[in-house]
Amino acid sequence: MTKAIAGVETSVYEHITYAVDGGVATLTLDRPDVYNAFTEAMIEELNDALGRTRRDDAVYALVLTGEGDGFCTGADVSTMPDWSAQSKAEYGAFLEKVQDVVRQLRSLGKPSVAAVNGPAIGAGCHFALACDVRYVAPDAYFTEGTVTVGLVPSDGGAWLLPKLIGESKAREYLLTGEKITPEDAEDLGLVSGVAEDVVGAAREFAETVTDKPAVAVQRTNRLVGAGTSFADHCERAIDYQWECVNDPEHEEAVAAMQEGRDPEYER
Repeated sequence: MTKAIAGVETSVYEHITYAVDGGVATLTLDRPDVYNAFTEAMIEELNDALGRTRRDDAVYALVLTGEGDGFCTGADVSTMPDWSAQSKAEYGAFLEKVQDVVRQLRSLGKPSVAAVNGPAIGAGCHFALACDVRYVAPDAYFTEGTVTVGLVPSDGGAWLLPKLIGESKAREYLLTGEKITPEDAEDLGLVSGVAEDVVGAAREFAETVTDKPAVAVQRTNRLVGAGTSFADHCERAIDYQWECVNDPEHEEAVAAMQEGRDPEYER
């Protein structure tokens, strides 16, 4: 369900808020009383909103953040059943829904920016890691945390973190559950910056991206970290470049550069 408010299109959910403004979708986890720990219902809403982001041609970038003082502290265990009393299939089906959030963020194509405004723990950490770019508030932090409660990072953390900061350092954080502070995150290249107004910083980046030709941005984004061999990467680059060559926004960008003016894209 959507509604328009002062030029901003918002979608009505119970546990998240979703608004599109100026080509940027802002998806906010909205259970601030529990630092945005998620329920099964919230996960379903997240997957729905991410699907909407992917399908909506009016959306060029996504900002993911949390309401209040938390980004996302993982699952709200007070709302979960006793999984040890369930079957593996039942538990696996729930985990797959959580993994789907990470899958959708990874495959979105449109640039995604995590505005980490507070603790990002467990699966909440993985949601941030799955975004293309991250900004973090000075009092926020990342932590896997799963090993400290006798669990593994089941939502992609042990795959994502080594790719972002290197295997040795990733093992250090994965095996100890230690916090990654904003300072360490910046030093490790895990975030693009530390900002008091972390949502503002994330949105500024997203708005900068939306000013560029959309096909070129999305295809470039897909080329980064594609997980293919170099030969396959180059083949994919040829396919993407051909799309860009035939894109009207490429033609307008070149014309604007030659004429010494700002490009005007029809959106």
